[in-house]
Amino acid sequence: MSVMLHQVHINATPEKVYEAISTTAGLRSWWTADSVTESHVGGMAEFGFGKRKTLFRMRIEELTPPQCLVWLCLGDVDEWKGTRLTWEMTSEEGGTCLRFVHANWRSTDGWFATCNSTWGELMHRLKAYVEGKAPGPHFQG
Repeated sequence: MSVMLHQVHINATPEKVYEAISTTAGLRSWWTADSVTESHVGGMAEFGFGKRKTLFRMRIEELTPPQCLVWLCLGDVDEWKGTRLTWEMTSEEGGTCLRFVHANWRSTDGWFATCNSTWGELMHRLKAYVEGKAPGPHFQG
């Protein structure tokens, strides 16, 4: 299985970073405008792209505010199905270290490289949002 890994320092508290990745309003502010998430383990999160031509449905596996959030991708895109997205936040001097892991890819063929590059871009949009720069969603939905 293949893994994507990204890490970024954010000049904000872990609580603020956690809110940006665990709430509908937060996710809509830097990732995709078509984001909906529940706030309990076993709940669902959905992310739409291209007027829902592409839809990612995630089951929320872990919520440990403000340290960890884990989603399991249930589909609808075959390459993402069964992948696991883990967001870990740790306090460090001057802010938060955010470590993001997108694991369980069956192959590095197909969309793997493109998704890895996009996640890198998204980490910097998330950082900008949490630091008050209001970049808006990368995808309009």
